[in-house]
Amino acid sequence: MDFDIFFSISQTPVDGETPTEAVMFRNFFDQVAAADRLGYGTAWVAESHLSSEIQKRNTRPVVPHWKGEIGLNTDIFQLAHRVFATTKRIEVGSAVMSVLCNGGPIAAAERTAAFLALHGLDPDERRRLNVGFAAGRFEFVYRATGIVPRNPVEEAAWPALKGKIFAEAAEIFCKLLRGDVLASDAVAETVLTRKDFRSDEDWARVREAAHDAGAERVPIAPRWSFEEIKVVPQDFRSDLFQLIAGSHDPAVQAMVNAILPVQVFNLSITKPEVIEATHERMTRCYHADGGPWKRAYMPRTSFVFINEEPGLSPEARRKAAAEEARAALGAYWTALEGTLDPKKVENAADNALVGNADDVAAQAVERFHADDRLMLWFDFFNHDNDRVIRNMEAFMNVCAPKIQKGCGRS
Repeated sequence: MDFDIFFSISQTPVDGETPTEAVMFRNFFDQVAAADRLGYGTAWVAESHLSSEIQKRNTRPVVPHWKGEIGLNTDIFQLAHRVFATTKRIEVGSAVMSVLCNGGPIAAAERTAAFLALHGLDPDERRRLNVGFAAGRFEFVYRATGIVPRNPVEEAAWPALKGKIFAEAAEIFCKLLRGDVLASDAVAETVLTRKDFRSDEDWARVREAAHDAGAERVPIAPRWSFEEIKVVPQDFRSDLFQLIAGSHDPAVQAMVNAILPVQVFNLSITKPEVIEATHERMTRCYHADGGPWKRAYMPRTSFVFINEEPGLSPEARRKAAAEEARAALGAYWTALEGTLDPKKVENAADNALVGNADDVAAQAVERFHADDRLMLWFDFFNHDNDRVIRNMEAFMNVCAPKIQKGCGRS
């Protein structure tokens, strides 16, 4: 089993205290240095854009009850340069970078190429930037950067159309990073059909907006229209990046892997049957240049609430960790929905690793495959920098050897 680490850099109040932005960033760099020292494989960093506090004033706020800022990392490339400059072994990953907002897929491809050209100037450099990409989490960011319905048909189709827009962006992004000279007329046409909608009523509204009640397909104009382009810099090392798609759409996974080797993210709440179906599908469709598909190519996110604090019995540590998990997950769901749903807290806790070191190790062996790659989340609603680092140390020094032994590995 492989162990990565996830950082949210989420500036939220905990116990009534909200750290400054400077403190949040200093804590992050302290923690990523510890992760490097401890041997975590990749530091995955959440990406957010624009103030989640200010968006609460919008006519259609996305997270109206969230307090503070969901995340402070707006540019994985600037952050990664500093991480690589101050660490020795750890890789960096975006979890995830939006290829819709802030210029769309063309700008995202060019920023990626520029980073890689600079990162690869050292011929001895071997650490990769793992480019996780997706549509992005919050629609208020789409709206602010121009990703909005352009006509009545798109307005009627919007919930289904957003996924189609991401597919268009993903194709452009991957082809440009492959080095293609590309024009928009070489990108797959976007077409809506009945299967894209949950109900006949939803599909009927789209056909009505298109003034064709009998249409079997409704074409959508390209979101990005352009003549031939090619990104620069062109001379960057392909061995220094790996693409990971934040999508469980089978068609998108197959499409991007017809272009380049593109791995897959999953969330902590992804159902086991979806995870296994994805592995089975990727075994067939993963791009040949990436070699055979491995389970480690789909990082699995997991909250970690571990308590190995000194002076406590194993049972006291178990109880303290459970209380820490309940408090953090409860605050999370309250912030997202405005009401505390005990069932959701319980379900989220079931997807977390909670307890003393023995508990956490046993849970990991029971829940995960021996060949899985875990993306471990320690800073979840926790601004106690020293404690977060102690938890990271406890996991890697105490739990990891037990997990590997439980998986039949030394």
